[in-house]
Amino acid sequence: MMKRFKKVLSTFMATAMVASMIVGCADATEGSAPAEGSASGEATFKIGAIGPLTGGAAAYGNAVCNAAELAVEEINAAGGINGFKVEYSKEDDELNAEKSVNAYNTLKDWGMQVLVGSTTSACSIAVSEYTKADNMFQLTPSGSAVDCVKYDNAFRVCFSDPNQGIASAQYISDKKLATKVGIIYDSSDVYSNGIYQKFVEESAGKNFEIVSAEAFTQDNNTDFSVQLQKAKDAGADLVFLPIYYKDASLILTQANTMGYSPIFFGVDGLDGLLTVDNFDTSLAEGVMLLTPFAADATDDLTVNFVTKYKEKYGEVPNQFAADAYDAVYIIKEAMEKAGVTPDMSVSEIGDKLKAAMVEIEASGLTSAKMTWDASGEPNKEPKAVVIKDGAYVSAQ
Repeated sequence: MMKRFKKVLSTFMATAMVASMIVGCADATEGSAPAEGSASGEATFKIGAIGPLTGGAAAYGNAVCNAAELAVEEINAAGGINGFKVEYSKEDDELNAEKSVNAYNTLKDWGMQVLVGSTTSACSIAVSEYTKADNMFQLTPSGSAVDCVKYDNAFRVCFSDPNQGIASAQYISDKKLATKVGIIYDSSDVYSNGIYQKFVEESAGKNFEIVSAEAFTQDNNTDFSVQLQKAKDAGADLVFLPIYYKDASLILTQANTMGYSPIFFGVDGLDGLLTVDNFDTSLAEGVMLLTPFAADATDDLTVNFVTKYKEKYGEVPNQFAADAYDAVYIIKEAMEKAGVTPDMSVSEIGDKLKAAMVEIEASGLTSAKMTWDASGEPNKEPKAVVIKDGAYVSAQ
């Protein structure tokens, strides 16, 4: 009897274990079924951004990454893209091309499907070698060097360096801002050098004369007295600065020390000048820069953006922020045009967005009308701002 009882009990326990395993397997299968995405198991789009969040160009990178985040939050609140929510992640490249590639790989491991970035030209070019290999769609908000969009998967929101140089020469001429122009540029930087070259070419035949053109490099960017003295001695009433804002802050400080006060005119690299630590911002009064965004504009889109950005991040957004905000909404429009869904591969999404980009017409902060062709270059109108009372205002 006891032997029979043990046999029955053993059979019962074995049956129970099998049943438990079956249930366990069913639970495991059920838990792994949802598509890759959010913690809730819902499929999501994954958009990443790269920029210098620390270091000398942090004003650019933080503006880009903050504005992209704000746009994603708005899009999710409005229902997402094609009915799917968007996840967002950002990485710091410290204005270093190798670290930008590392940032790309980190975001790729996270599951990124579309890249907003990189923020600066050299970093964007470095990363584009990898997005091309992956056929990942890349939209740089502010990488302006020609080679940032040399591959068919890469597009940009901002003007290219040549276009900034050309537009600056045209603006200075059309507005009759000067008769004699001096130039100070960074010959070691692809961004600065590219704008300088096109500015000189476009200036031929204009109503002003280039009277000095002096270079510096990032190995020699603390003393600009020689460059400024040459412009002053040549009688330059405007100095063109196709450079970044930290170098510009030193130039303005040193020009003030030597009693030289021409019009200083720059491009989008000067955006951030008012944020430089220990810089006397009164020295920037009257500085002009060619940029597609003015925070004081009164249209509803700009007012809403500036208000939300200030509330969330505690500062007035610059042009880099505007470019990135537009970039995310441009991606949304292209995704909707192409009918993209999160279950598509990175390469499939890339192919669809490449095709959609040449068909859409976007409206945003940086232009009421933006279109693209297969070159990746935007078609949009240039604008200029001037610094008055410590703020950027639209130039008349």
